[in-house]
Amino acid sequence: MKQNGPLGDAEAALAAFEHGPGLAAAFAGPDCEIVAVNAAARELVGGRELVGRTARDALPDLAGQQLVEQLEAVYRTGQPFQAPEVRVQVEAHGTRQELFVHLAYTPWRDADGRIRGVFAFGMDVTGLAAARRAAEAESADLAQRYEHARAEVTTVQRALLPTDLPLLPGVRLAARYLLADQDTAAGGDWFDAVPLPDGRLALVVGDVVGHGVGASAVMGQLRTVLRERLGGGAELTDAVRDVEVFAAALPGAYGATLCCAVLDVGTGELCYCTAGHPPPLLVSADGVGRFLPPTGSGPLVTGSAVRLATETLTAGEVLLLYSDGIVERPGRDPARSMVELAQVAADAAMNRVLPKGAPLEAVERVCQQTVEVLTRGTGYRDDVTLLAAERVPPPPVLELELPAELPAVREVRSELDHWLFAVRAGADDLLALQHAVGELVTNAVEHAYPGEHPYPTVAVRVVQEQSGEVCASVADRGHWRDGSPRPLRGNGLVMAEAFVDDLRIDRREHGTTAVVRHRLTRPARLLTTSASERPAVPRPEPFGTDLLPEPEPTLTVHGPIDVDTAPVLRAELARASRGGTVPVVVDLSGVTHLASAGVQVLYEAVEQATGPRLHAPPGSVAQHVLATVALPYD
Repeated sequence: MKQNGPLGDAEAALAAFEHGPGLAAAFAGPDCEIVAVNAAARELVGGRELVGRTARDALPDLAGQQLVEQLEAVYRTGQPFQAPEVRVQVEAHGTRQELFVHLAYTPWRDADGRIRGVFAFGMDVTGLAAARRAAEAESADLAQRYEHARAEVTTVQRALLPTDLPLLPGVRLAARYLLADQDTAAGGDWFDAVPLPDGRLALVVGDVVGHGVGASAVMGQLRTVLRERLGGGAELTDAVRDVEVFAAALPGAYGATLCCAVLDVGTGELCYCTAGHPPPLLVSADGVGRFLPPTGSGPLVTGSAVRLATETLTAGEVLLLYSDGIVERPGRDPARSMVELAQVAADAAMNRVLPKGAPLEAVERVCQQTVEVLTRGTGYRDDVTLLAAERVPPPPVLELELPAELPAVREVRSELDHWLFAVRAGADDLLALQHAVGELVTNAVEHAYPGEHPYPTVAVRVVQEQSGEVCASVADRGHWRDGSPRPLRGNGLVMAEAFVDDLRIDRREHGTTAVVRHRLTRPARLLTTSASERPAVPRPEPFGTDLLPEPEPTLTVHGPIDVDTAPVLRAELARASRGGTVPVVVDLSGVTHLASAGVQVLYEAVEQATGPRLHAPPGSVAQHVLATVALPYD
């Protein structure tokens, strides 16, 4: 029988609350004690006990994602909060899952209007978000217009900001630049990392008043002057003074700010100046963030004296320089925003914010997640610039001495792969050094010992110097032989020189030493692209081929083509082309290493009347090598 009256209405309301399709919860008091949670919300967090506990105690996996913090803010201010499609990571039934939720927080008031607590409502829109994103991906016209607009902005920024950061021994760096105004306006924020002649490292973040082409032009000039003075060996005080003198004669530079820090990577000694700029943030190794004291210097062209302060950056600590765009967010007073910045950066450094899919390096997590978490609830008005540094142990020296036989080529390549991965070398640098060193080792194996020798060996030594350059030497104790009867063989040194910054050969009576130098860098990216830049863990891939007869004979090659596997490729090409009588396509997409021995085989094949058509997609290892040696491909 249906029950009428107040009791029946209350029961119906409770049933609607409990079994409603959305997420619902009620929180009471300033600590946001949970007093009611419906079934959908309980299931979302794995059915854990919630009622009677504070939000921070019951939902620790949400703290640090600005969800519990925003809940407490609604109680303090009485202002409702709404956020569409918030990305959330939550623990449920022992696993961490990621979803998208429409959130709404509403003050819960007594009859007299006083705030009693907060009502929280949500709707899981993970499926809708996935469907919407799929639809956007399928809209070629929209994607093309967006990419075109973003490319124009990126071109402007790339012309004014560093395209990469130095990859130095003993320190890790990361940077992010987030454009204001929906990625459509060049701004006045800037950053830089400058290796100094004495081995120290200068880190800079600056901000020019305003937006648009004028502010960007001023920013570019100030950055250039400061970089030139610091890179030329000027002390920090003198460099900042020179920039101020230059700025005084530059329209639009009045009031520009900068934070410049000089770090001794070996000792951790840090000297810095805050010229009207927010002070650096230091995150300790145990995850506590604190701001360094401002030095008291005012903005540029205001007549303020240049003052410095010192600090020590210990191993495991993260130093963060930033622009005020991350602090002066809509609806946040600066003092409170600084506290949030310190907390979120510390949580990111300790991998407590969004651990699923997070970068492995603390500096990358701090730069990436600080921007994502702090801007999700408030948005941002100004450009946001972050530059992070962490002292780490320098990489060990790689030293090998192997018999001068063909297996040495493979072993050196494998050991160099792991060494370059340990120093965080990017894909382009890895390709360059692998090919250059590989050619030198192959040269020593094939040509250094033409006759009997009691100790036919090849010695390899690889070290990263303070400047960030990798110096790799390959030495033998044999005699140099010039010339080769085969075109493109004997040109391994030409290939090696094309891949690296410098190649020197020292030929002596009792052996030859070849030395290559190559500077390592890592991308300094705008936050308008996907976040991952970490190279993959190297995995040896065996050489192999597959012949597909239809629709046209295609020989697919994968793995390394070197002095050891080149004869196999020659035989497979002969078989696929029936001795050079049938044209074939050679697909080199899966080739991981293309040495001069492999280039020789391809050269011989394409010289035939029915030579193969080589396929090497843009960005592939084969495309890079074939373009270097001028072999035709598509």
